Amino acid sequence: MSQTELIQQSNAPQTRSSLTNDLKKLGLREGMVVIVHSSMKSLGWVCGGSVAVIQALQDVITSKGTIIMPAHSADVSDPREWDNPAIPEEWLTEVMNELPPFDTNITPTLAMGAIPESFRTYSDVKRSYHPVHSFSVWGKNSDEIANNHSLDNGLGDDSPLAYIYRNDGYVLMLGTDYETNTSMHYGEHKGAGIKEVTKMSPILEDHQKVWKEYIELDYDEEKFPAIGV
Repeated sequence: MSQTELIQQSNAPQTRSSLTNDLKKLGLREGMVVIVHSSMKSLGWVCGGSVAVIQALQDVITSKGTIIMPAHSADVSDPREWDNPAIPEEWLTEVMNELPPFDTNITPTLAMGAIPESFRTYSDVKRSYHPVHSFSVWGKNSDEIANNHSLDNGLGDDSPLAYIYRNDGYVLMLGTDYETNTSMHYGEHKGAGIKEVTKMSPILEDHQKVWKEYIELDYDEEKFPAIGV
C-alpha cells in the first residue's frame, strides 16, 4: 500500500505519542515481557514509520521489561526445499555454494515486515543466533535471552519463546492474525505427535561457512487461526 493510499485511509496521523496512548489502552504496562507481531500498513499513516512504533513500544514497556520480535530468515536454508518460489534444479549447486551464511548483524529478516526489520538494527537490540528462527530482543535480560537459543528445535524449550512462556509473557498482535503467532509453535513442542525433521542452513564456524544440519518439528501454522479464536 502506497503512502498516498495510507494517508487517504487515515482520519488522523498516528504518532509516537498517540501510539503510546493506544498501547496503554490495550493493557501494555511497564515491565512486561511481550513478543510483538505487526503489520505496518494496518496502523494507518504513521509519522516516523516503524521507528515511531518501536519508540512507542519502548516508552510503554521500558527497559524494566522485555520486547521480543521475530527476526526470521527462512531463506537461509536448504534451497532444495524452497517452494515459494522454488528455483530451477540446475541452479542448486551454485546457490548452495554462494548462499551467504547467517550473520546476526547483516542477515535481513524475510517477510517479517517493516517493524521487525527496523527493530533488529538498533544498537541496543540483541539478536539470537539461529539461521532461520532468530529473534530480536530489547530490554531486561536481552543478553541472556539472545544467547540461549539452541540450533536444534529452535522454537522449543531452548528458545526465546520458552523464556516468554516461563515469565508469563504476552503476545501483542498489531494488525496481524493468529497465522503469524510464532508463540503457538512452542505449543507444538509441548504437545505430542508431531514428527521431527532434519533441516540444513549455512552458518559460520571458526569464520568458515559450513552447511549445518539441525532438528526441528514439522511445524504447521495452518490451524493457528482456528486455535486462536
